[in-house]
Amino acid sequence: MYSPTPADWHEANRAHWDERVPLHVASDFYDLDSFRAGKDALRDFERAEVGDVTGRSLLHLQCHIGVDTLSWARHGASRVVGLDFSEPAVEVARDLAAELGFTADRAAFVASDVYDAREAVPDTSYDIVYTGVGALCWLPDIQRWAETVAALLSPGGFLYLAEFHPLTDILDDETGSRVINDYFTRDAWINELSGTYADLEAATANDRSVQWQHPLGEVVSALAAAGLRIEFLHEHDVSLFPRFDSFEVRDGYHRFPADRPRIPLMYSLKASAAGKASTA
Repeated sequence: MYSPTPADWHEANRAHWDERVPLHVASDFYDLDSFRAGKDALRDFERAEVGDVTGRSLLHLQCHIGVDTLSWARHGASRVVGLDFSEPAVEVARDLAAELGFTADRAAFVASDVYDAREAVPDTSYDIVYTGVGALCWLPDIQRWAETVAALLSPGGFLYLAEFHPLTDILDDETGSRVINDYFTRDAWINELSGTYADLEAATANDRSVQWQHPLGEVVSALAAAGLRIEFLHEHDVSLFPRFDSFEVRDGYHRFPADRPRIPLMYSLKASAAGKASTA
């Protein structure tokens, strides 16, 4: 349900995520045993669009338990830093990094709100800021987020964002074919749902969460206003989870049936900072 943003939104969301960390650690969705054995957590289009990260520093905002962050380290990033507001998630990420043999100089994780990232992270700037896959909906102020990203980029560095398409938030959950919500609303969406995307049947207590829709134009305009140059904006007809009941799995992704017209389910963008690219 839509409503004005409640005063306790931050505390409610953090309690929501803190409780779900052990559920995610134990889930088949994250399959940490396979990840420890070498499975890549990144999506194929992300690797292709980001390109070679060898020798580059990378900051992952809203990193959760760090599997995407550490995957970039495995792909050759010289230093990765993950940031998340959930202390239990950061503790898991640190333990995973140590298990995989990464020292703190190579892979570091910090607990902080994303808006405080500039003060919390160990370095003043990064070649790549990476984020997304269900991250932006937890932030009420997308302009402040964009300004934070821009301030954290090295000259010539870039943001890479892979995110669920906001169009999916306005469609019905069953078929994904009817418009039932307001695309342009600025009110908060308050959920009271038990379980988690990694285990829909899990018993949970902290079920209240507060989220916001961010239309595509709002995200792009905020990044441009923060001084970043949009290099590309790509839309994808795949999802990472069964967002609609009518989805089927093909080629490792969740999609609408093949006989249905396609709509964008995810998007990705690259936005670069001015200046000569860093060689750090």
